[in-house]
Amino acid sequence: MENNDKIPLHVSIIMDGNGRWAKERGKERCFGHAEGVESVRSCTEEAIRKGVKYLSLFAFSEENWNRPEAEVNALMELMVKAMVNELPTFLKNGIRFIVLGNRARLDDSLNEMIDECMEKTAGCGNLSLVIFMSYSGRWDILQAAKKLALELAADPSRSAEVSGMGLEDFSRYLVTSGIPDPDLIIRTSGELRISNYLLWQCAYSELYFTDVLWPDFRAEEFDAAIQEYAKRDRRYGKVK
Repeated sequence: MENNDKIPLHVSIIMDGNGRWAKERGKERCFGHAEGVESVRSCTEEAIRKGVKYLSLFAFSEENWNRPEAEVNALMELMVKAMVNELPTFLKNGIRFIVLGNRARLDDSLNEMIDECMEKTAGCGNLSLVIFMSYSGRWDILQAAKKLALELAADPSRSAEVSGMGLEDFSRYLVTSGIPDPDLIIRTSGELRISNYLLWQCAYSELYFTDVLWPDFRAEEFDAAIQEYAKRDRRYGKVK
């Protein structure tokens, strides 16, 4: 086991490049999404081996609903199939499964499967695997603000309390409440942007960009990102 001081507690991945990977091979985009599941499995196993406690994956954004209906439907079917297939592995390896995002936009069958997987793995403690579905950073901040506004409207006597709120107080209204902010955010496929992901939570995350397309991103590439993270000097605005 590596020096725990150099291992990020929470690694988050923007999984990008499935469509391009498939196109390079003359296949439909959905072929790339299916192959990307193998990368999820490989990175999850490596995260456990490294001692990472939280691995989060940006699987489907709010903006992704604008993709062709056939691709969206195929992605949702793939999600259900992956959960059914991986549940025994989650339980065997102590992986807690969590889905965060605007789940009201997901269909009932998918939400039922998500709830089942989350309930059955709730007691697992080796790794928390967090899947962001129908998620965007701006949506997350907006829904947090709405929650706070509704609470204040219901109990105006809390106005002084709200005026004195700090950053951590507000963070509890985000969907990631109880989950540490990511220490390391990895983006695959060569794109150099955050794409509306964890905008509040990534304030001090280390960013790692790679040209490797997601279906080719396996344990070796994950390990390379961890090694790069270990070289970073995280000061959080302070002077060392």
